[in-house]
Amino acid sequence: MDVIERNYKILEGRMIDLMQRSLNYGKNLIDSELDTGLAVLIKPIVKSFYKYWSDNDAKVGTLEQIKLTLNAAKELLANGGDIREHFDKIINDNFPKYLENDQTNRQCKKSHRNYNKLLEVTKKVFISQVEESILFLKAEGDIRDYDDLTRATFKTKEKAYQALKRQLDFNEEGIIIVESDLSIMHVPVGKKIIIKVLKEGFDLTKKQLIKDLDNAFN
Repeated sequence: MDVIERNYKILEGRMIDLMQRSLNYGKNLIDSELDTGLAVLIKPIVKSFYKYWSDNDAKVGTLEQIKLTLNAAKELLANGGDIREHFDKIINDNFPKYLENDQTNRQCKKSHRNYNKLLEVTKKVFISQVEESILFLKAEGDIRDYDDLTRATFKTKEKAYQALKRQLDFNEEGIIIVESDLSIMHVPVGKKIIIKVLKEGFDLTKKQLIKDLDNAFN
């Protein structure tokens, strides 16, 4: 197995693990939110929506995004030293499919005044994910797991943290856009609960990612 294929498998496994972890956070948080106050009245609707979304759309869509991201990075590396020459084309070729599978995009109205802002952020997320994946895929050395891969890719904790922060900031920017005007969401009821769960789930994921990073360099 060559370096790129080895790193691809490690990174893919990590991304799938993060997806499942985030979905589990969401399920637990939605249960907690819906067990109190007037939320009980809309519990069956919101919970059934979230269960369908997390078990179907979210999982399938995110897996497709992972594949698109890693394959785009792999294709760019296959072009050797001409990565920048082909970068924009690869991004533009793959972004429509990435957007189609984006969970926030699927739940938001394309006619809404804030949709273009969300679209821009989603593209920035995709670009940054591909750029970072390129770094991971070409890392060399005795790499056996994701912690090894992280250390080999970034060399220092500070560089790894800056890369993580960039990803987190883009994702948070998207949440802020949705939160600023909940009418952008398709869902008929429970919008405040859903955005609250989204924010809290993001915060939990953020804390865990930083903890994982600390562990990798300690």
